[in-house]
Amino acid sequence: MFGLFGKKSSAVLGVDISSSSVKLLELSKQGDRYKVESYAVEPLPANAVVEKNITDVEAVGEVLKRVASKSRTGVKQVAVAVSGSAVITKLIQMDGGLNEFEMEDQITLEADQYIPYPLDEVAIDFEVQGPSETNPDQVDVLLAACRKENVDIREDALEIASLTTKIVDVEAYALERAYSLIEPQLDSQGEELVVAIVDVGATMTTLSVLAEGKTVYTREQIFGGKQLTEEIQRRYGLSLEEAGLAKKQGGLPDDYDSEVLTPFREAVVQQVARALQFFFGASQYNAVDYVVLAGGTASIQGLTEMVEEKTGTPTLVANPFADMAVGSRVNASSLSNDAPSLMIACGLAMRSFD
Repeated sequence: MFGLFGKKSSAVLGVDISSSSVKLLELSKQGDRYKVESYAVEPLPANAVVEKNITDVEAVGEVLKRVASKSRTGVKQVAVAVSGSAVITKLIQMDGGLNEFEMEDQITLEADQYIPYPLDEVAIDFEVQGPSETNPDQVDVLLAACRKENVDIREDALEIASLTTKIVDVEAYALERAYSLIEPQLDSQGEELVVAIVDVGATMTTLSVLAEGKTVYTREQIFGGKQLTEEIQRRYGLSLEEAGLAKKQGGLPDDYDSEVLTPFREAVVQQVARALQFFFGASQYNAVDYVVLAGGTASIQGLTEMVEEKTGTPTLVANPFADMAVGSRVNASSLSNDAPSLMIACGLAMRSFD
């Protein structure tokens, strides 16, 4: 029953299974400095993962096999994530004198108060957050529950690739962990920042807002880079695969920028502005200090400037590797290109050092 956050004992690979690709990352650490030991990205067949749900476990397993082989990693243990919408989290207070096993017993007895599913259908875990602000004798405990099928299907896919699931995390927490590497890049002088991370994936855009480094809001909406790929495909008569390659490598006709890319950039900016408006409407905040763009779409030329202009907020593209050393197995320029889409994989790989 317990094991959603996972208890770490040795190096784990961060593996992010998104709607369009599988991303794998291995980190090591010397002192305070991280090093990228290996990484790889492999596309997924269409509809193998739909809106973050694995629908074809065999296909995902085969891609996992390829991505592990391509990365040339020797590590077999993996940290993987489920999406925030698949997880129920609740902050509860418990007696500060209990040890971990006593807490586990008490949560098992009381879980049905907090979880609206039959307990035999959920994976559940908890993490002590620290002393309670309202009662010094109690501690705040973060309870997280997720349907077992979401965990099991990821384990099954990894097993096909001869990989072992060591940790199942939540995407929002992985992102929060990776954000700790972005924070030093912000021009903040130790202020208490409110930062919006907008992760524009292939089919989903996720807004995560962090206040003082902690997630205070997340929201997913259906919109992503696949719309640009499909428009390239439609306009220039290419297959989906050819369109995806052309989007990355260029070589499209002269009208591509004005007729296809500019309207898409405008659509992204609109999505970002809209997501922020939802956040302001649902919280006590009416501004953020920074917008950080993540996901494969973040690197589109000119997008940062357009978001900054529209939102009036300093905007940058996420690069969690800016201050990391890079191992001999890693192509540094590919890593730099893929950096914005590796935030979740990076946050998962950082679980090696908890």
